[in-house]
Amino acid sequence: MPRWQQGSEERLITAAIDLFAAQGFENTSVAEIAERAGVTNRTFFRYFADKREVLFAESDTLRDALVEQIMQAPRNAKPFSIITDVLASFDWDCLGPRDFQRKRQTTIDANPELLERDLTKINNITTGFIDALKQRGVDAHTAQLAARVGVQLFATAYQIWLEEGGEMKAISKKLKPLLAEVVA
Repeated sequence: MPRWQQGSEERLITAAIDLFAAQGFENTSVAEIAERAGVTNRTFFRYFADKREVLFAESDTLRDALVEQIMQAPRNAKPFSIITDVLASFDWDCLGPRDFQRKRQTTIDANPELLERDLTKINNITTGFIDALKQRGVDAHTAQLAARVGVQLFATAYQIWLEEGGEMKAISKKLKPLLAEVVA
């Protein structure tokens, strides 16, 4: 087995998601993931601190990309629209095919420890959004409300996107008017 195979990280992620879907997160070992990916355990740990981190490998990069888009939004755009538009316009397919993302989310949803970690990562992203809005001159309370409500709207849109398909922009656009019903 070559020491530095190209694409090892991607193969590890794919192998892990497939194994988690087939036999459950708890029943999957790092050794099994490494073997399925065609690498050594040592290579696994070169990329990931533990098997949980495979599920969250892209979260920091994702946060940075989304925050950059928030910072580049038109100056006159409203904070909530900035958040929802950035989330709806992002190329979610770049994180893997929908089936892959569905398997990932199913694994997270089935494990309380992973769900807690997912919520922590989502909060980290949301905090990045709040900070970006404040840097744009939005007051702290408005920034917090816009970011948190926008992320929740997106979470619903993402779930619909995973389960039913469709375009994220169209799903988000359809959900926005429901907010008026919720708060009325």
